[in-house]
Amino acid sequence: MPVRAPRRAERALWGLWSLAAGVALSLVAGCAADRPDPKPLETFEPKVTGRQVWLDDLGPLRFALVPAARDGMFFLASSDGLVKALRAEDGREVWRGDAGAEITAGVGSDGRFTSVVTRANEVVAFDAKGTQLWRKRVPAAVVSAPFVAGERIFVVTVDRVVHAFDAQEGRRLWVYQKPGDPLTLAQPSVLAAYRNTLLAAQGPRLVGLEPTQGELNWDVALATPRGTNEVERLADLVGPPVRSGSRFCARAFQAAVACVDAERGTLLWTRNTGGTRALAGDAERVFGADANDRITAWRADSGDVLWSHERFMHRGLSGMLAVGPLVVFGDADGYVHFLSAASGETQLRLTTDGTPVVGVPVVSGTTVLVLTRSGGAFAFRPH
Repeated sequence: MPVRAPRRAERALWGLWSLAAGVALSLVAGCAADRPDPKPLETFEPKVTGRQVWLDDLGPLRFALVPAARDGMFFLASSDGLVKALRAEDGREVWRGDAGAEITAGVGSDGRFTSVVTRANEVVAFDAKGTQLWRKRVPAAVVSAPFVAGERIFVVTVDRVVHAFDAQEGRRLWVYQKPGDPLTLAQPSVLAAYRNTLLAAQGPRLVGLEPTQGELNWDVALATPRGTNEVERLADLVGPPVRSGSRFCARAFQAAVACVDAERGTLLWTRNTGGTRALAGDAERVFGADANDRITAWRADSGDVLWSHERFMHRGLSGMLAVGPLVVFGDADGYVHFLSAASGETQLRLTTDGTPVVGVPVVSGTTVLVLTRSGGAFAFRPH
């Protein structure tokens, strides 16, 4: 597939917005003209094989609308309001629905219920055939994908308020809110579950909520904000988190990488390090890239550094995914990289359409799906 020449303007951070005193401020983490040139890609001998197995077109994505994977299907959304379910095996469309407006957050689904959020701050729910069930407005913008579980749909707004809805009827069940800083980072955050506990980010803190009433079970700080002003002290958690058993790990924006025990509601470890993108991980390791795209692997149980390298510096990396023995991520030139989880060595490199890989790769079975800025949904199957 042809690869277009890199567009340096696309390497500026995309989608980092904030809300201060009710006024939306655009935060651009560095102008493209000021960024160093990307490090040239290394030559290597492929150690694994892989290929593109199908392709779908969503149209240009104005937000990183991360798909959901469940029950052998991918659930995707386009910026203009299209929502659809595709079979992971071959990309065949199972159903499609229409949110009726531009979508600003990724897709949440448990296979039975699927949800997105529109630019008008409307939470929209679909059933397993793509029929729209209901739409309910929340008071603030949403950029994190809804979380769907236990016949409930949970949504966190950019002002850190958590809303719970009945998935079938759209009835609002509860709202969790606590006082916070006036400046927040509008980037996909942490919203997940461990057994009967809903995990939600509150700035640099992770809280465990009782999902039926929204009562607080525990509250843990993953980072200590630093800096001389409110912008520098932004340390909101970046999702999706990495889970292995009761251990959940996440990045605090430009501040730290940390893991908590969701069973006990305690901090396991934290390491001060910059970075803006979501982590990846498995039972043994946690992976992430810093603001300059230096990639590091930490021991999942202790936070000790296992390996670190600078082979992808300034390449505008996406979030990461750990799948089997590999770590997968894309870059601003549309390449998809497969590294050895054990050593960080490049195992495979595949191409997309030459526009930046956005959001976070997702996996269903043996199929890895990545999205590009131009709306290409590329399904790969490494062996």
